[in-house]
Amino acid sequence: FLLAKYTSSNRPLDLVLKAMPYRLALGTVFPLLVWFSVNIQSQPGVYPAYFYVLIIFIYAIHQVTLYSMFVSVMAFHAQISDPAFGGTYMTLLNTVTNLGGNWPTTLALSLVDWLTWRRCGVDNGESCRSDSQCADGVSCTISIDGYYIECVICLFIGILWLYVFRGSMLRLQSASQRQW
Repeated sequence: FLLAKYTSSNRPLDLVLKAMPYRLALGTVFPLLVWFSVNIQSQPGVYPAYFYVLIIFIYAIHQVTLYSMFVSVMAFHAQISDPAFGGTYMTLLNTVTNLGGNWPTTLALSLVDWLTWRRCGVDNGESCRSDSQCADGVSCTISIDGYYIECVICLFIGILWLYVFRGSMLRLQSASQRQW
């Protein structure tokens, strides 16, 4: 009900533009949380209760920004859909939105391992992908986790996207019903 005043207005995409910076900011919070989690554990795999509360709180904020953007886009689709076609056009727009929003997640997950830097041993050994590529008794260790590299890359892509497409989104929602 808090989002209703934004999504039922003539400019529902304004909510996307308002929520996007918060989602981008959370894109810096999550890697920091992962990085600090190693230092917070009392013993391997054991974390204090406040850590779980913190994770749930940050995740809840992320979900609010995510779904406020999703509902806003769906409200925009409802505004531009031709009532003569009923729910068919809405279903098409929703399908395209879901496809456009889900494949990047799969791509991002597949790139984490590729972006991870590994070396044989702790010192400046040669790069490796597995222990079998290192000398006997030397393990292939992670120098830089690809998760952190990908978080930085995605943050920059998000900022660039917001900068480039902000005007287009404002123009799309300002178009008259006849133009759709």
